[in-house]
Amino acid sequence: MCSSDLVAFPARVLVAAGCKTLVVTNAAGGVDATLAAGDIVVIRDHLNLLGGSPLRGPNDDALGPRFPDMTAAYDPALRALAAAAGRDVGLTLREGVYAASSGPQYETPAEVRMLRGLGADLVGMSTVPEVIVAMHMGARVLGLSCCTNLAAGISPHKLSHAEVTETADRVRGQFTALLSRILGKLAGEVA
Repeated sequence: MCSSDLVAFPARVLVAAGCKTLVVTNAAGGVDATLAAGDIVVIRDHLNLLGGSPLRGPNDDALGPRFPDMTAAYDPALRALAAAAGRDVGLTLREGVYAASSGPQYETPAEVRMLRGLGADLVGMSTVPEVIVAMHMGARVLGLSCCTNLAAGISPHKLSHAEVTETADRVRGQFTALLSRILGKLAGEVA
């Protein structure tokens, strides 16, 4: 079993090496029935349902504060930059709330209804530990989800990993163009 601090370790290394902005991406199931497989969603906020935190245990004050503020975990200016980059490449991006669950199984229809009731638009099994440690260390974060399938109870058919990979393959070019445009805009901020 992987602990969340182990999963988040590469993000810690990047920020410790000088990375000031972390862009995280994931494949996610659509909890919001208005999403479609292939939609790219800018993460506005998250629900940590992983049952733990990579910050649990003694705090190293050299890395960050004991209780970091997560109010704007997904930087509003970076979200606006992503929306502009989307328009540049012909995409209309939505914003949404990402719920992280431990998996590796897909959620049940009852769990999906619960997640929707909690305000989730998407659900996946990653991303949140990395965001928490990046925020802990003072980095800015932009999160992008590719809605690769509709979640259980919303999708009219049985869920499969094959559908996830087929959707990811189908939108790879759009996602890559978006990321390239975002990185170009971020490089312009630094210049």
